[in-house]
Amino acid sequence: MRDRFVKRLGEIAAAGFLVAVGGLLVWILSTQVNYTLLASPLIAGRFAEAFLLVLRIVVISSLLSVSFGVLVGLGRISTSAVTGRIAKGYVEFFRGTPLLFQLFVIFFGIPRLWETGQFPIQNWAVPAAIIGLTLNHAAYVGEAIRGGISAVPDGQMEAARSLGMSRVMALREVVLPQAWRNALAAIGNDQIILVKDTSLLTVIAVPEIMSVFRNINSNQLDPWTPLVWVCVLYLAITMSMSQLVNGLERRSNWGSDSGMLGRLSRGSSGPDGGDG
Repeated sequence: MRDRFVKRLGEIAAAGFLVAVGGLLVWILSTQVNYTLLASPLIAGRFAEAFLLVLRIVVISSLLSVSFGVLVGLGRISTSAVTGRIAKGYVEFFRGTPLLFQLFVIFFGIPRLWETGQFPIQNWAVPAAIIGLTLNHAAYVGEAIRGGISAVPDGQMEAARSLGMSRVMALREVVLPQAWRNALAAIGNDQIILVKDTSLLTVIAVPEIMSVFRNINSNQLDPWTPLVWVCVLYLAITMSMSQLVNGLERRSNWGSDSGMLGRLSRGSSGPDGGDG
């Protein structure tokens, strides 16, 4: 099989997929969606409230999961056997059990540790959601950080130690910045998955986007119209987060060889192709 043939075959397959999906979307939007209901202030207002709640949960959970995940990743490469085993056990548990199970344990199980009516938090659903998402995704971030640290050549640590740095200082000043760049794509993908995982929060009575969809579908017996809102709102968050991650990747790539070559090539050519 020649390269040109494989290239054309891929183009035909991609174009066929695009036509099929595009045709299906056009048919759904033209025949199945009630635009009067779609533009209803009541429906739009309910989805707007759910969107803001999900956005708040995502921002808090993302910040906490990334911060805690860095600590988990450092624990995974710790020279202490106790710290390393505890961090490994944490990762294995939260990666090995479903997020739905973890949410049930936190939302239903923890209040049962108190006497009936004695649990101090009245509106427990949102805090439980944040705790569950944070603990679950910190395990994945921790593994991404561990992989990023493993990808840094050992000579970096040795060189830093030879300059008189302690192990902690060498990790903070030399190894972690490089590990962050190595792990950034994986961390970004995990945070986008976190956004989609918020759809599970409907099972613990969080009034998020999918919960609003279920209520509207039950009342109107019209799934496609609220699904348009669901699609648009989730894409608004995930695409914005993708752009944020891409921007962070470009900034973190500033000191790399490819980034340096790109800046040199841009700076060496002016409007007339000569020196800038």
